[in-house]
Amino acid sequence: MLRKLLAEFLGTFWLVLGGCGSAVLAAKFPLVGIGFLGVAFAFGLSLLTMCCVFAPISGCHLNPAVSIGLWAAGRFSLKEVPSYIIAQVIGGILAATVLYLIASGHQGFDLQNGFASNGYGLHSPGHYSLLACFICEITMSFLFLIVIAGVTNPQLPSHFAPLAIGLALTLIHLISIPVTNTSVNPARSTGPALFVGGWAIHQLWLFWLAPLIGGIVGGSLFRYLWGNEK
Repeated sequence: MLRKLLAEFLGTFWLVLGGCGSAVLAAKFPLVGIGFLGVAFAFGLSLLTMCCVFAPISGCHLNPAVSIGLWAAGRFSLKEVPSYIIAQVIGGILAATVLYLIASGHQGFDLQNGFASNGYGLHSPGHYSLLACFICEITMSFLFLIVIAGVTNPQLPSHFAPLAIGLALTLIHLISIPVTNTSVNPARSTGPALFVGGWAIHQLWLFWLAPLIGGIVGGSLFRYLWGNEK
């Protein structure tokens, strides 16, 4: 179990550092900024690489919504869910800490620019409403879980599972960065929010609740479609 938790911690650390790091450090870099497209691929590539490394150890969830969604799908033990979530959140917080130490070394750095935090209303990149952001996060998390459960289905094993999962996360970001800055992962949302404080903490509830709902619905639907695989 310790090996699994360490894998989840390290994998989530890399996911948050790679994805949020690209958003904070590179998205608007003068003249050669990578923009939304680059950030989307950074998240996808971060997850893809960690799936290749840690999937044999922990399943490479790296996301509380994935852990609880796979439980709903009948693919993961409920007693392991809390430990996985704790490891994931700690990994996300440590990644945000490292990112802050790097980003704050640049003159003009300001946490109020968002620090890759997720938000709705005035703090949504496109100023989308709370309801729009809530629906977006539930939908994206639901579809993400369907993809994950599908490509890792023991009845239809796929050697391309890491690629499919990474590209799914990339696509999710391409759709929803303008809406919520894309969470679909409470651990990813928590780290940056703790540093920004204020509005980011007040709005963090949505980026826990919506992905968890989406994960549970996605996992439950997959279980209905394929039956209990235990």
